[in-house]
Amino acid sequence: MAKTEFKPKRIMTRDEFPYDWEVIENVWVPMSDGCRCSARVWRPKTDEPLPAIFETQPYRKRDGMRGRDEPMYGFFAGMGYNVVRVDMRGAGESDDCFYDEYLKQEQDDAIDAINWIASQPWCDGNVGMMGKSWSGFNSLQVAARRPEPLKAIICVGFVDDRYTQDIHYKGGCLLNDNFWWGNIMLAYMCRPIDKDIKPETWYEESLRRLEEMPLWPALWLKHQTRDEYWKHGSVAVNYDDIDIPVFALDGWADSYTNSVLTLMGGLSVPRKAMIGPWAHVFAHDGAPGPAIDFLGEALKWWDKWLKGRDNDCLDCPMVQVWLEDSMKPETVHPMSDGRWVGLDSWPSVDVKDETYHLTYGRISKEPASEKPEIVELSTLPNHGLLANEWMGAGVPGESPGDTRMDDGMAMVFDSELLGEDVEILGYPEFEVEFMSDKPKAFLFAQISDVFPDGSSTRVSYGLMNLTHLRGHGEVSLLEPDRKYRAKVQLDVCGHNFPKGHRIRLSIANSYWPMIWPSPEQVTLRLNLSTAELKLPAFKGKDCEGPMKEARCAPLTPVTVLAEGHVGREISYDLITDTWTSVTDGVGGVFGEGVYRFDDIGTVVEHNLRRELTLSNKDPLSAVYRIVQKMRNGREGWQIDCDIDVTQTSDMDYFYIRGFMDAKINGDHVFHRDYDETIPRNGL
Repeated sequence: MAKTEFKPKRIMTRDEFPYDWEVIENVWVPMSDGCRCSARVWRPKTDEPLPAIFETQPYRKRDGMRGRDEPMYGFFAGMGYNVVRVDMRGAGESDDCFYDEYLKQEQDDAIDAINWIASQPWCDGNVGMMGKSWSGFNSLQVAARRPEPLKAIICVGFVDDRYTQDIHYKGGCLLNDNFWWGNIMLAYMCRPIDKDIKPETWYEESLRRLEEMPLWPALWLKHQTRDEYWKHGSVAVNYDDIDIPVFALDGWADSYTNSVLTLMGGLSVPRKAMIGPWAHVFAHDGAPGPAIDFLGEALKWWDKWLKGRDNDCLDCPMVQVWLEDSMKPETVHPMSDGRWVGLDSWPSVDVKDETYHLTYGRISKEPASEKPEIVELSTLPNHGLLANEWMGAGVPGESPGDTRMDDGMAMVFDSELLGEDVEILGYPEFEVEFMSDKPKAFLFAQISDVFPDGSSTRVSYGLMNLTHLRGHGEVSLLEPDRKYRAKVQLDVCGHNFPKGHRIRLSIANSYWPMIWPSPEQVTLRLNLSTAELKLPAFKGKDCEGPMKEARCAPLTPVTVLAEGHVGREISYDLITDTWTSVTDGVGGVFGEGVYRFDDIGTVVEHNLRRELTLSNKDPLSAVYRIVQKMRNGREGWQIDCDIDVTQTSDMDYFYIRGFMDAKINGDHVFHRDYDETIPRNGL
């Protein structure tokens, strides 16, 4: 048995702070309707009222995010800030049940919590809100509601448009992560209330939560276009609703980076942003590296806007970007090569689109031929096998591999050997005129960095559901032999293509296992003479970049009981022409292992195996199955939950089938069978 501390890599603890602090394990925060939300509070030991930092999310402050919270929020407390970390209504030890993400009730509760915090004798009335992922989303959403005590926010790994940028849909195509994340939510939310916090009512309340819990992937799959469901909570609908300073961060290895620049362009308040190399982690964790001193940067932000200190937090370009150097394709990607550059605004005068034209097999800046050049695009359903994860979580093996195998199933267009370095920063675009032989179709576009030896590194990619040509709010089926024009916006990127390399454009009409396939094999007839690839050429300057030496408060004491392992493999059945992609998280869904939080004696184990199978002979053969086990607890409070859910489809419907089975202290307490049929709408 290994004794370790639960800590991120590449970060050192700070030994001395201006303030000592105390941690209050549970505080009840009253909501206006009588509901109580459970909070963990870090308070500097002083009689002086101080500002407060607030975060709310559903991921269990007591035994979910404890390892993350302790070193981060202890740091802020040691630097003179109260910190209040609240479990949302229906999560952790808070009252009531949890019904969906980003509900108006969630925002109402956050406003109640902010007002309560500001009224406490230990708070001077100034509150900042922060978070990553879920709490990055709701920091923006709550800022748009303008509670008076909220003076500034920090958001990490967030989106400003829930339909176009979140984990459910991409370019109007169904991301398979909708199913993955929905199933993880089943495991996260099945854990009962901690017996020590609610000794009298935990059991009954926990059973009620199981009974009330929706089937998350089905809930989101019922909204396949950008309807009012997705517009709610999307601050891009009206950026002007936000009237306080915003600090936004994300990294190239994450999947939420697109919103950093759109947010900077949309807001008119004091703001700044950083795009580093990181995955879906805080920047002081730094995976991939290099890490930065995120907590130090955040402290300067809070000092300026919550304490009114005149400091240098805005004495930098509005957006600081890690411009990545060319790197060989590698699924294990611990460190990024590159340098920091600066943008004084977005859009930026330092970024200009350069247009490339297509002929068969080539892209060039030379003018396109006036004569139509028609090619047929009909991609095998399994194109995309080496793409790896949609969302990077800093886990080994999740980065895209050498794209040559995928390019072999796509249509590719290469530049000539580059005579000089080409640097891009922004959103590439691909546009083409086409006809389709089927009413439903997708278009995929990718740019890659091709090395002299032929290896190919993905730089950016994008998707477009071609039934959404009138906008993501409606479905318009394609008419055979009718001419259309489609634009695919690729993900934001910052990359240096070196002299002697080639720039490659790959196009396809499938991308498995990233997205769910079209119901039929499709042939698109493309007119290359009208096609354009626009690359955002960067001609700006380097900048110093953020502080580099990451420091945090003392770490959470944790004992690792079993090392975690994440395995990834792809296999091929030559008889059925079927590929199977498997990810197996043993001991921890993100490789954490089985671990115990020593100060509360609670053990956490979450195993997940996902298997995606598709035959090239039939797009309707797609099967996605996820099997999970969640074990959580301690002596006298042991939880064991099994979850097994599968998604399939036919021409007209999606089908989600499976079950959840739960035991407490060895006694079977809950079973539910899942059987959902959901109409396909343009997918």
